[in-house]
Amino acid sequence: MLERARAVFSGETGFGDSRAGQALRRPHNWYQLAKFCVVGGSGYVVNLAVYTVLLRGAGVHYLVAAIGSFLVAVTNNYLWNRVWTFRHQRGHVAYQGMRFLVVAVLALSANLVVLKVLVSLGVGKILAQAVAIVLVTPLNFVGNKLWSFRPPKVRPAAAGHDDFQREPGG
Repeated sequence: MLERARAVFSGETGFGDSRAGQALRRPHNWYQLAKFCVVGGSGYVVNLAVYTVLLRGAGVHYLVAAIGSFLVAVTNNYLWNRVWTFRHQRGHVAYQGMRFLVVAVLALSANLVVLKVLVSLGVGKILAQAVAIVLVTPLNFVGNKLWSFRPPKVRPAAAGHDDFQREPGG
């Protein structure tokens, strides 16, 4: 197994030379993933705390509680990811925010499906939410890294000019 992993990452299979293989070898990407996980951890705590208060304290239906806790947690995560995790990849706040929201809504949709399935299988609602969040995290990271917070593209300002302009939001 370790031989196979070494072959994959060393380029013997062609994967190491691919864009994904090159990205996996860049320490910056791993550091950024760690920061994303720290932010996600804070969002995880916020999400579960708000979910529990809405579910047990306010008597809200578990799916509605999941949506409410999502709104609070996604706000927390967007702000921290913008100012810390992806701070060198900032675009226009509204443009980037809308992209972040699209990714978050897709992640929420996946979360709600997993949550509903787990609850229907008899898993406790709070544990089911905790598991659903963890399972959806990779989708959330990839969407935000590759789309919401991707660096803006640089393009020529006008024909015959040597200066460059950033495209809005990349």
